[in-house]
Amino acid sequence: MRAMSADQMSIGDMLAATVPMARTLNLAFLETTPQKAVVALPDQADYHNHVGGPHAGAMFTLGESASGAVVLAAFGEQLARAVPLAVSAEIAYKKLAMGRVTATATLGRPAADVVAELDAGERPEFPVSIAIQREDGAVTGEMTVVWTLRPNG
Repeated sequence: MRAMSADQMSIGDMLAATVPMARTLNLAFLETTPQKAVVALPDQADYHNHVGGPHAGAMFTLGESASGAVVLAAFGEQLARAVPLAVSAEIAYKKLAMGRVTATATLGRPAADVVAELDAGERPEFPVSIAIQREDGAVTGEMTVVWTLRPNG
């Protein structure tokens, strides 16, 4: 990831600039706070699966991008000394997704606890939970991404 501060541009702009896949899927970053991020995947025929909904890979990218947005919002001040990296991810497809879908990502540990581990010279890991929903509110997928802050140097 290129070095940029969250103050210079929005989190969505930062992700679009540094993560080409987010740009490719035309993801819309609707809300980003240090506790929660909401990202939308528009209904695009080029990214449909065999039943006419968003492809599983596109939904995975949506969820991972939402998790990255909340991580950047929560830990943007740490970018000069650590790089956020996804360690692992799990996704469960619950219901048929059709049309526009949104992913809501929430930080699974207090940011202060993660920063305290980083301050202690550790490489902290923390989960981000993501719910993927259709426009009618039905949850079509659930995802967890475990992130780390890898110290620079």
